[in-house]
Amino acid sequence: MLVSTKWLNEYVNINGIDPTDLAERITRAGIEVDSIINLTQGMTNVVVGHVKECVKHPEADKLNICQVDVGEETTQIICGAPNVAQGQKVIVARPGAVLPGGMKIKKAKLRGEESNGMICSLQELGIEGKLVPKAYAEGIYVLPQDAVPGENALPLLGLDDTVLEFDLTPNRSDALSMLGVAYEVGAILSQGIALPKIEYPTAAEKAEDKLKLRVDASVDNPMYVAKVVKNIKVAESPLWLQNALMAAGVRPHNNVVDITNYVLMEYGQPLHAFDYDRLETGEIVVRHAEEGETITTLDDVERKLQSHNLVITNGNEPVALAGVMGGANSEVHDGTTTVVIESAYFAPSSVRHTSKEVGLRSDASTRFEKGVDPNR
Repeated sequence: MLVSTKWLNEYVNINGIDPTDLAERITRAGIEVDSIINLTQGMTNVVVGHVKECVKHPEADKLNICQVDVGEETTQIICGAPNVAQGQKVIVARPGAVLPGGMKIKKAKLRGEESNGMICSLQELGIEGKLVPKAYAEGIYVLPQDAVPGENALPLLGLDDTVLEFDLTPNRSDALSMLGVAYEVGAILSQGIALPKIEYPTAAEKAEDKLKLRVDASVDNPMYVAKVVKNIKVAESPLWLQNALMAAGVRPHNNVVDITNYVLMEYGQPLHAFDYDRLETGEIVVRHAEEGETITTLDDVERKLQSHNLVITNGNEPVALAGVMGGANSEVHDGTTTVVIESAYFAPSSVRHTSKEVGLRSDASTRFEKGVDPNR
């Protein structure tokens, strides 16, 4: 479990406590802190830039000459990223900057053209490639348009943070969520915790008017609830949400998937979002699989099921492996406008057997196997 101290501070006041001291106190209380990760990694002089102009380098097909506003001036930077373009807000390491690994940025000449710094990818800022959103995996990271040229980019990217890595024993599944960790730290510091405020508008239309729900396997699935959310637009998540997920070791995808993952990390309660239209039937039936029935999961692998595997279906065919992973046939995509959000309690033994038999573990299955709190 990776615990961002910035995120933790939203629930329990740890201002003024050195992360090393906090880690020591948590370890002494019974949860071993395996490592303390300073996300700044000694970086300096990394700012927001605005690409005012971007033209091809006359002497190199894969290089671009960019005129970049860095707040105090507009400077020329040569960039080889395939996705750099005029109008973008980007991350710039100025001359004299230090990046992870002690890499120092200096003025240079590339094929006869001066370059005063570097436009950075997230990987160059020390973020693991597997956590970088796919849209930016092969190039530079593009910041929101409201980012201000010249301002320090590290706080904007959530890199002014320290992450504690917990080595959890099987009996401490309560600490597989930020709120669970907050209760632990609050007890250590003799503090109460600030729970998230849950307020949202609801429509007059009822979910049951749009979705039928039936559970035919109540022993393995004693609780299943769903919400229908209409008129959504699938897009990139806000930067704060992407930052929180990456600090927790989760790769951002889009706003719908990211919200479910954020709640998973905050509450320890896995959620799943189905594309309502791809369900086709307007129905969800929870049952055991038919012997030899198949499902293609979100990782594009077809999996053969046994009769004791619990599945979520649209009444006809499986659309998810209960508590393990969703199906590709009901995946949220760019054109999704209505989603069904699932929240359920699945029997730990059922999820564990299915996960082991199909050779698939996920953040959701890890928590269901250990037992989530149905009161959440």
